[in-house]
Amino acid sequence: MKRVAVIGAGSWGTTLANLLADRELEVGLWVYERDLCQVMIQKRENPLYLPGFPLSPGVHPASSLEEVARGAESFITVCPSQTLRGVIAELVPFLPFHPLIVSASKGLEKLSLYTCSQVLEEAVPAALQPRIAVLSGPSFAREVSQGHPTLVVASSKEPEAAGQVQRLFSTSAFRVYTNTDMLGVELGAALKNVIAIAAGISDGLRFGHNARAALITRGLAEIARLGVAMGASPLTFSGLAGMGDLVLTCTGDLSRNRSLGLRLGQGQRLEEILREMKAIAEGVETVQAAVALGRRYPVEMPISEAVHAVLYEGKRPQEAVAELMGRAPRPEFEEWLIA
Repeated sequence: MKRVAVIGAGSWGTTLANLLADRELEVGLWVYERDLCQVMIQKRENPLYLPGFPLSPGVHPASSLEEVARGAESFITVCPSQTLRGVIAELVPFLPFHPLIVSASKGLEKLSLYTCSQVLEEAVPAALQPRIAVLSGPSFAREVSQGHPTLVVASSKEPEAAGQVQRLFSTSAFRVYTNTDMLGVELGAALKNVIAIAAGISDGLRFGHNARAALITRGLAEIARLGVAMGASPLTFSGLAGMGDLVLTCTGDLSRNRSLGLRLGQGQRLEEILREMKAIAEGVETVQAAVALGRRYPVEMPISEAVHAVLYEGKRPQEAVAELMGRAPRPEFEEWLIA
């Protein structure tokens, strides 16, 4: 029986571990919190991040990376983007000769401005870089755990690796497409969290459906504008990792980033919200990288700039909205999109 290692036991990591174990794979699940690991072993459930869903019999929680990696052929990293580099550095000595390495995280490293796959490429030996892939798309962990139909995308620079991820994860309720534009897939996955914070702020201010639809649409244009400037395909942003994930995260009540924005719009302070959240809202850190990338390339990122101003510059949400609405008139479509 093949063995898979899932590195990170948040709601998504636990869900993917269960999904793989239900496919009759042995799954080692690395749990950062030692106390939580013991609870998961005893209760066969993740009560902190995925309460109400028993661990599949084939899932084996452990707090040792060496133990989780032992005998594994595939490694699924589900760490927060800001901690991924350190975790992988500890994991590298335990990697086998020819592993498949899949990032299922959605964020940008704020210091390097790297996507998660780029962090992995720096952290692993050069011979393993072609074996790096990503898994992304509109997928709330709880709904996947409930067995609801879900469509995602596997991407890698090497089609063989993307196909291997597709075969590894596909089930009757979890359909996996492939895409070779790994940069575009990861940018869509990361930047949609920033737009979701904006959508949540709008909802918190009770601006209604018109405003939310506008944020989603112009947010997609913003993501695609940066992505194309960085070398991604514009088609990717009309797919599952682009529009699909953006719509889900901006409208779904299970979205951590939208929920954070909602509370900001209702007048709560960021520090208070973060203190009360169990899981990480990736958009809070990713917005710093998004704004920096917009300035580096350079492309306009007005929504990301507005979210950054609210989170880190003390700007009131109402002021940020007024500035967005007061921008100079312009055509809807960019020249690169029309050409």
